[in-house]
Amino acid sequence: MITLSIDCGGSFIKASVLDESGTMRAHQVRIETPYPLSPERFVSTLVGISKQLPAADRMTVGMPGMIRHGVVIHTPHYINVRGPFTRRDPALAQAWDGFDVRSTLQNASGVPALVLNDAEVHGAGVVTGAGLELVLTLGTGLGCAMFDGGTLAPHIELSHAPVRAATTYDEWIGETEHRRIGDLFWSRRIRVMVERLRPVFLWDRLYLGGGNSRLITPELVRRMGDDVVIVPNSAGIIGGVRAWHMHVPE
Repeated sequence: MITLSIDCGGSFIKASVLDESGTMRAHQVRIETPYPLSPERFVSTLVGISKQLPAADRMTVGMPGMIRHGVVIHTPHYINVRGPFTRRDPALAQAWDGFDVRSTLQNASGVPALVLNDAEVHGAGVVTGAGLELVLTLGTGLGCAMFDGGTLAPHIELSHAPVRAATTYDEWIGETEHRRIGDLFWSRRIRVMVERLRPVFLWDRLYLGGGNSRLITPELVRRMGDDVVIVPNSAGIIGGVRAWHMHVPE
């Protein structure tokens, strides 16, 4: 059973094929996320990526936003004219609202598809299945996934929660702010976020992943405690196999 795993972010789309053990069997394909990105262009982009890789028996797609049973309830970034934190396009927002990504991808590719939030696929690649495990991905914005005993819990769009006034977590710790304030001050914000969320989730383990997790300063990582673990961004692809066994039953 070969799985095509595609990690769709606000800035980049990455993909590879995995065997049953979750080992990559081809060099990763990485492209910039194209904008403006309609649902049709999204699907054709993913199909185009699949043709650059060996044939697969099924595919796993992780994408930003609230995804329920393969249908988009809401997605950020892709509804904006030029990508993350640019002007919102009402026509794109309407096109994405209720779009059945899974069925469309299955019809276009000819293989079964599993479509989840990107942090959920990321989490499937790292959780141990012991206790309550929270996964936060730090990239263009903030991704979130929660697992209880290895079972994926319903998705929470923590990125939209306000930090102060009208500022959300997406805006407060996203890539735009990281570039503006630099690694040190951004790392301090990550620690503040972790300490604010600790009494909310009471996790047994917190995983910090995504492309920017490696930029948290080592000293602040140590201060966050032994229950906080930094995990590689490659989990967003590696989780494509285990996700088939950990998604919410339909």
